[in-house]
Amino acid sequence: MQMRLDISENALPVYEALASNVRLQIIQLLAKEPMNIKEIAEAVGLSSAIMTMHIKKLEKAGIIRTEMVPGKGGVQKICMLCVDKMEIDFPTKQESKREFHRTELSVGHYTDFEIYPTCGLATTWKIIGELDEPRYFWDADRVNAKILWFGKGYIEYKVPNFLLSSQTPQELVISMELSSEAPSTNNNWPSDITFSLNHVELGTWTSPGDFGDTRGNYTPGWWPREINQYGLLKYLRITPEGTYMDGNKISGVTLADIEIQRKQWTFRIACMDDAKHIGGVTLFGTGFGNYNQDIVFQLYYSASVQPMPLANAPQ
Repeated sequence: MQMRLDISENALPVYEALASNVRLQIIQLLAKEPMNIKEIAEAVGLSSAIMTMHIKKLEKAGIIRTEMVPGKGGVQKICMLCVDKMEIDFPTKQESKREFHRTELSVGHYTDFEIYPTCGLATTWKIIGELDEPRYFWDADRVNAKILWFGKGYIEYKVPNFLLSSQTPQELVISMELSSEAPSTNNNWPSDITFSLNHVELGTWTSPGDFGDTRGNYTPGWWPREINQYGLLKYLRITPEGTYMDGNKISGVTLADIEIQRKQWTFRIACMDDAKHIGGVTLFGTGFGNYNQDIVFQLYYSASVQPMPLANAPQ
């Protein structure tokens, strides 16, 4: 799995986990094969108690995952490396000067859906209605939802566009935390998730799994341990040249194709009937997962420069 980072507080647990010679040794050992804590401790020359602390640090950062499996002397914790590549996005001077309109849309502020179980939604303090019952997606409390999931179908949002007539759109970036939706959880549960804007299909990204190996950094303490814990932060970019997911081109759909000048956009997230991997969708908002954000839309633009009137020009 590839992990994408930026220079923000959200990425600090990863940087802190890597800032240790012992933890770097652990990563090198697990790159060869999964090991239990006792084996790692012996290989590094530390006690199992101290090694447990290092393992927790790496697990919290999402670099490794652990599973309890039966062994010769009883149940043992097996550690596995779950990241094989990391990319760090540094801020640039050019990006810092770009003007944009930003809209953050709460997960529960959808305007339409057609979904099939397994499914559910919750606020940061309770599950709404009953699990696996799509009718509760119209419950009055659904506007407060900060996590939702479904096995197949779609969820749709209306998004305001604050672009002015004097502004020329350059790029639309949509970011959100996503994963698949498996019964319970399963880190190996691929799902083809398709995105559309203004009824134009942008492309498909395959989520690798429904992650439950460790609790999400922001997931509430009351949240059941055996269901969706966190997702991956994905960046969907629509440009004049095409549409990209985390820098990888997924279609030739451009800003012109989606009629970006519309005063209101329609954004859809779907797991379609004809997908190769029908593994559902989990959408995380603030108060859940690892990134503490809802669905964020940033429309970058350039402003037209109006000529200044001459001092002696006739009025």
